[in-house]
Amino acid sequence: MFNAWLFTAAITGYILGSLPFGYLVARAHGVDIFKVGSGNPGATNVKRALGAKAGNTVLVLDVLKGAAATAWPMLPMLAAPRPMVLALIGVVMAVVGHSFSLFTKFRGGKGVATAGGGLVVLMPLACGIAGATWVVVFYAFRYVSLASILAAVAAVAASWLLPYHVAISVIASVLGGFVILRHHENIKRLLNGTESKFAKKPPAPP
Repeated sequence: MFNAWLFTAAITGYILGSLPFGYLVARAHGVDIFKVGSGNPGATNVKRALGAKAGNTVLVLDVLKGAAATAWPMLPMLAAPRPMVLALIGVVMAVVGHSFSLFTKFRGGKGVATAGGGLVVLMPLACGIAGATWVVVFYAFRYVSLASILAAVAAVAASWLLPYHVAISVIASVLGGFVILRHHENIKRLLNGTESKFAKKPPAPP
C-alpha cells in the first residue's frame, strides 16, 4: 500500500515539475524561449526576453508547482501514510521534472524557483533566510546566478543550523547541490568575468 503512495508522489511530483511554464508563457508571446537569450526556460530568461510581467508570471507558477508537489501528501483529508516522506519525494521529483521536462524533450530550467517552492513548505524559516540572501546579493551585484547559488548555500546551511528533521536537511542539501551544479556554466562565466548582469532599465521618458 505504501509503495503505491510512493509511486504516486514520485509521478505526481515529476509531472507537476515538468509543466513548462516558461516555455508556454513565451510561446503565448510568439517566442521560443529555447532560442533566445540564454536558452533557459526559467523566469530570468523569460523576463529578459519578454519583460517583467511574463517573467514574474513564470516565477510564481514555477514556485507554485514545487509547493503543490510537496504539500499535497500532507493534506489532512488524504490521511497519507508517512506524509513527510511523500513530501520529500514530491519536491525532489518536481525539481527533476522542471530540469528535465517530459514535455520539452527533457530540457528545462535550473530548478531554483521550483525547489524554493517545495522547500518553503518544509522549512519556511530557512527559505526566508535564503530569500533574504538572494535579494541582498542580487541588488548588491546584479547577478541572478550568483544570488541563486548563494541562496542555495544559505538554504542548506540554515536547514542544518535550525531544528529541522535530518531528512529535510539532507534533501535540502541534495537540492542545493543540484541547483549549484546546474549553474556550472554560470560559475565559469562568473570566474571569467563574462557573466551577464541583470541591468536596470532606464526610466521611461516623460
